[in-house]
Amino acid sequence: MSRGGLPSARRPLPSRARFFRHLLRNGALAAAFVASSLTIGAAGYHWYGGLRWLDAYLNAAMILTGMGPVDALTTDEAKLFAIAYTLYSGVAFLTVTAVLLAPVAVRVMHRFHLELDGGEASSSVESTPEGR
Repeated sequence: MSRGGLPSARRPLPSRARFFRHLLRNGALAAAFVASSLTIGAAGYHWYGGLRWLDAYLNAAMILTGMGPVDALTTDEAKLFAIAYTLYSGVAFLTVTAVLLAPVAVRVMHRFHLELDGGEASSSVESTPEGR
């Protein structure tokens, strides 16, 4: 059981306004995560790679988006940072994608489940104290 006493599969589809608020919240979380990841990457390229801040941000953005590095790194420390940041960026990309698509997937699955029930969700709930 969940909110309202109905199992989650029996609840009506949330309103579009609620869905868009969920999308907006997840978009803000994803944007904050991307911004912090970009800043961490730029700091590493600046400190370990000796790049100017603008070049460091450019390299971090290119790696974070999967495009590849712009500047060649010469020190071992910079290369080790680049390896770690590249691996992190792959996971970060998948995480951001999941966070952004989660509300859409949930809504599609909920709608699909309601269609499978044939719209009988409200009539099939028993009128017992547990079913209310």
